Amino acid sequence: MKLLETYILRRVGQMFLVALLPVLAIIWTTQVLQRVNLVTDSGQSMGSFAKLATLILPSIIPIVLPFALVIGVTQTLTTMNNDSELTVIDAAGAKRSIILRPILILAAVISIFSFLVDNVVEPKAKTGVRQMVAAAYADLLSTVIEEKNFRRIDTGLYVQISERLAGRVLKGLFVVDERDPAFELIYYAREGAVDEKGTSLIMHDGEVHRKTQTGEVSVIRFDSYSFDLSDLTQNRGQATLRASDRELAFLFNPDPNDKDYIARPGSYRAELHRRMTDWVLPMVFALISLAIAGDARSHREARLHPMVAALIFAFGIRWASFYAANQIDTDPEYIGVLYAIPVVASLLAIASLSHHKRLSVVSAMSDRISASWQRLSRRFGRSADPSAGGSA
Repeated sequence: MKLLETYILRRVGQMFLVALLPVLAIIWTTQVLQRVNLVTDSGQSMGSFAKLATLILPSIIPIVLPFALVIGVTQTLTTMNNDSELTVIDAAGAKRSIILRPILILAAVISIFSFLVDNVVEPKAKTGVRQMVAAAYADLLSTVIEEKNFRRIDTGLYVQISERLAGRVLKGLFVVDERDPAFELIYYAREGAVDEKGTSLIMHDGEVHRKTQTGEVSVIRFDSYSFDLSDLTQNRGQATLRASDRELAFLFNPDPNDKDYIARPGSYRAELHRRMTDWVLPMVFALISLAIAGDARSHREARLHPMVAALIFAFGIRWASFYAANQIDTDPEYIGVLYAIPVVASLLAIASLSHHKRLSVVSAMSDRISASWQRLSRRFGRSADPSAGGSA
């Protein structure tokens, strides 16, 4: 690689990282904060929460990478144009491949990395997340309920114990059941235990208070009472894997006996074609960025900032791909549309690069926005000028 190509690659790579890391950190933080309830509600340690946060990261990276590349390419080339570096390169008779080659190499590397993350790392990470969440709630009374603390183990169901002894024995039980809107049940028991299957809580020497909506209260004392936990435990500890959690080999050849595949076959088809197209977006966005900002232009030329124009194109393509992938779930005819979107966008960018012309849509949009801005500036400039009025 020539010295100038290395220089461009280094600058684009640095700007790419500058754009990637802050955005990735912000999105990652918002996703992690949504899982804080896993720590507060299930009594998990901060170590488990840190592991969960790490497993969330692979699902965010492929989304952010293409847009960070757009910012890196357009900002670098715009700065080089403002510093007259692109003009000097053209005046020296250098081939345009000196600018194109390092950026396309970087885009190809990012595309391959995105493919590996999306199809190898992310499915394993998502499976790990689901297994962690399922395991956190697998044994309600040993992981969720803490001594001398109220814990919500289901909507409208709260439990407190004063002491936990060996052999799954619980002392000082207090249970509030508000799941039935017709009445409220409050259980007190000196002692209790969970059966071996974890489906029942056996309470001894206690009483239950039943309060209706009209305010009537009835009290029943009992020597032994069985509180049913089967509705809460039958699905606990079992991680249900969705299409997005599956590896690429499974998507190509799904198990016909898989329960989730039987219930949602369209989601597996959509997920397969989404993965086959999403990983090429960094290369497509790099071509668009080069078509918009890859040539030398006069500083006096009024135009929309290349980064804004490129991001508008990138968001439009990403939205169209997302929409087409979602439609595949119910309408397989959108498969062709999903593959056509990056192909058509790439061909338009390549045609623009080969003819040394800006994309016509971007050019027209830039001209209109610039003309409107200039008219507004002149109008407000005249109204703010104190000498604009007539002579006294």
